[in-house]
Amino acid sequence: MDPYLAKRQDMVEFQLKARGIADRRVLAAMLKVPRHLFVPEEYRGLAYDDGALPLAHGQTISQPWVVASMTELLGLKGDEKVLEIGTGSGYQAAILAGLAKKVISIERVEQKGVKELLKLYKNLKLVTGDGSKGYSPEAPYDAIIVTAAAEKVPEALMRQLRTPGVMVIPVGKYEQKLLKIEKSEKGIREQFVADVRFVPLVGGEA
Repeated sequence: MDPYLAKRQDMVEFQLKARGIADRRVLAAMLKVPRHLFVPEEYRGLAYDDGALPLAHGQTISQPWVVASMTELLGLKGDEKVLEIGTGSGYQAAILAGLAKKVISIERVEQKGVKELLKLYKNLKLVTGDGSKGYSPEAPYDAIIVTAAAEKVPEALMRQLRTPGVMVIPVGKYEQKLLKIEKSEKGIREQFVADVRFVPLVGGEA
């Protein structure tokens, strides 16, 4: 028996569904992935609370609703190649791996134990490097998700996004806005989603 199952069920019902998350595949992934394994041991009792939690190297694991909301905005159907900028704890990568055909996740400074946690996801590739520059060897991507705030949308990421494709990214230095960016033959469409607060994206194009 999973002692955290009831807490995950409550998270899905009262944090996600109650606040508008409706994609059944996203909800199923959030229910399945054991979030408590992706947080520092001293915070496991808070893993399913409605809030972000600290990680090493000044990073954080976003609150469950933010993870679910950003994932839902990607509109994944199961046959996509996805680039994640900012592996962090690995939790968002695990969610994506259950929803897409292939996931590449890039991080500047790897969190201890993340590779071990994610080794069961055979469609997930972890890369160490400057996420603001994307990862050109696997480009183009059907979807890109950025889990740290850039002052502007990195041009490298726009180049590596397939047409058509979608990117979800927080943008701003002091006041951050979560954007959904759709790239199509008609051009680029930006949609404001919500005011947010993320750690800053660090890198050459951040």
